[in-house]
Amino acid sequence: MAASDRMVLGPLVGAIDQGTSSTRFLVFNAKTAELLSHHQVEIQQKFPKEGWVEQEPKEILKSVHECVEKTCEKLQQLNIDITNIKAIGVSNQRETTVVWDKTTGEPLYNAIVWLDLRTQSTVERLLKRIPGKNKAFFKFKTGLPLSTYFSAVKLRWLLDNVEEIRKAVADGRAMFGTIDSWLIWSLTGGKNGGVHCTDVTNASRTMLFNIHSLEWDPELCQFFDIPVEILPKVRSSSEIYGLMKICPSLKSGALTGVPISGCLGDQSAALVGQMCFQDGQAKNTYGTGCFLLCNTGQKSVFSEHGLLTTIAYKLGRDKPVCYALEGSVAIAGAVVRWLRDNLGIVKTSQEVEKLAAEAGTSYGCYFVPAFSGLYAPYWEPSARGIICGLTQFTNKNHIAFAALEAVCFQTREILDAINKDCGIPLSQLQVDGGMTANKVLMQLQSDILCIPVVKPSMPETTALGAAMAAGAAEGVGIWSLNPGDLTAVTCERFEPQINPEESEFRYARWKKAVVKSMGWETSEAPSNGDTSIFSSLPLGFFIISSMIMLIGAKYVSGADK
Repeated sequence: MAASDRMVLGPLVGAIDQGTSSTRFLVFNAKTAELLSHHQVEIQQKFPKEGWVEQEPKEILKSVHECVEKTCEKLQQLNIDITNIKAIGVSNQRETTVVWDKTTGEPLYNAIVWLDLRTQSTVERLLKRIPGKNKAFFKFKTGLPLSTYFSAVKLRWLLDNVEEIRKAVADGRAMFGTIDSWLIWSLTGGKNGGVHCTDVTNASRTMLFNIHSLEWDPELCQFFDIPVEILPKVRSSSEIYGLMKICPSLKSGALTGVPISGCLGDQSAALVGQMCFQDGQAKNTYGTGCFLLCNTGQKSVFSEHGLLTTIAYKLGRDKPVCYALEGSVAIAGAVVRWLRDNLGIVKTSQEVEKLAAEAGTSYGCYFVPAFSGLYAPYWEPSARGIICGLTQFTNKNHIAFAALEAVCFQTREILDAINKDCGIPLSQLQVDGGMTANKVLMQLQSDILCIPVVKPSMPETTALGAAMAAGAAEGVGIWSLNPGDLTAVTCERFEPQINPEESEFRYARWKKAVVKSMGWETSEAPSNGDTSIFSSLPLGFFIISSMIMLIGAKYVSGADK
């Protein structure tokens, strides 16, 4: 095809969206934010032991190469000139930890995924060194509690348990990073001059980063006994990090020389993609779980109601850092998959919407899907899932409705916590993620919150956020972050259809059910002296936990979660 025959669209921006379940590469028109083409590849997870979740870093990298190659082929089939791709952004599953050898380019161990539980004993050992065993001891530096969730304890476990990594650190060969760092280093040359960096949003999820000074914190590195030399350089979320290098996997040499100029953890990317740039704006992403972020502007707000303080974005070297309050729900889309795979009451996930619509009510049935404890705002590991309020009249339709309602109630709890912490009630909730295709769920969410729910017509907000950061970077400058400069994004709006009294009644019943779900399990060590966290948990915990970890490709929008 002659170059003159190709469609002229102006500058384009690509986005690598690397999630827990899959990798995607998407290309957007920088002037209109229109999605032109994309390709997706599923990622395998490994479960070498109970509670362990790993991925192969080289498989993740290969999936990126494949997605880039296939998307470029699709664009060429559409007569779109791929040389118009002027920048690439990266969005990634957060907290997942990789250590590799900078001289060979080889990973020194599989990536430990964010939801991996092996580090519970590491957390307990570290807690003994903290006055009063206070999990929130480093909260005002990091915004985070000491938990298996964050990267520092994963890295500590690797240093304690993998001899090859210890030796590489001693020899000065080891590099640590979250998935964004691994990809940027590999794509900009790897062992031949690759750039070892991360951005502030991903750094803020490691527990090694001071969210105020925006630097690796010496006290935190000393506490976790992690050498600062292996950590990546921390950059803003929007600047040129390096240029794409030729890779054997990219047969066409596609995108060689294109700058990688945007990087955001997945939830921050969705916040940017939803253009929540004002203090008090919030978005909720419905994937395997739910992640609600509220922009608190240049002020870091520390929650008194079970939320995390995290960095939302820093869109340029000289631009101010903005913070967010974050509430996480472990089980959202996962509960729908559970109804299909474990109870068998539906054959496809889409059937749940149909069953719920037919019921129109839960008929007093309440479902608390605390399969692996409750996350925000409770952080209660002793909770387990329950379905209560059953009668002889209850059928699968009511249970399907109760499952969707559970997602909405959990979001209501997070929103209540955010409203209390911020002091200004949210007037509407912006939503994204695969599960938002369920109209019954969206209407229920509006009813339970008593505020409008607003869903953009283009659901790929995580990738869009990464593309926006990349296109707006200094030296690229082809994307305006002013919403008025983009073609108006059409939205579907769901207004409350029940009165507030009914909503409050149903919510109060839900809260009663939540209380009943608590206290089912304890983490006390058994009398035989085995202090492993896993020795005190029932087999059912591992079956359900492993099931949860496998879920999500259907409902995860981009990343993690």
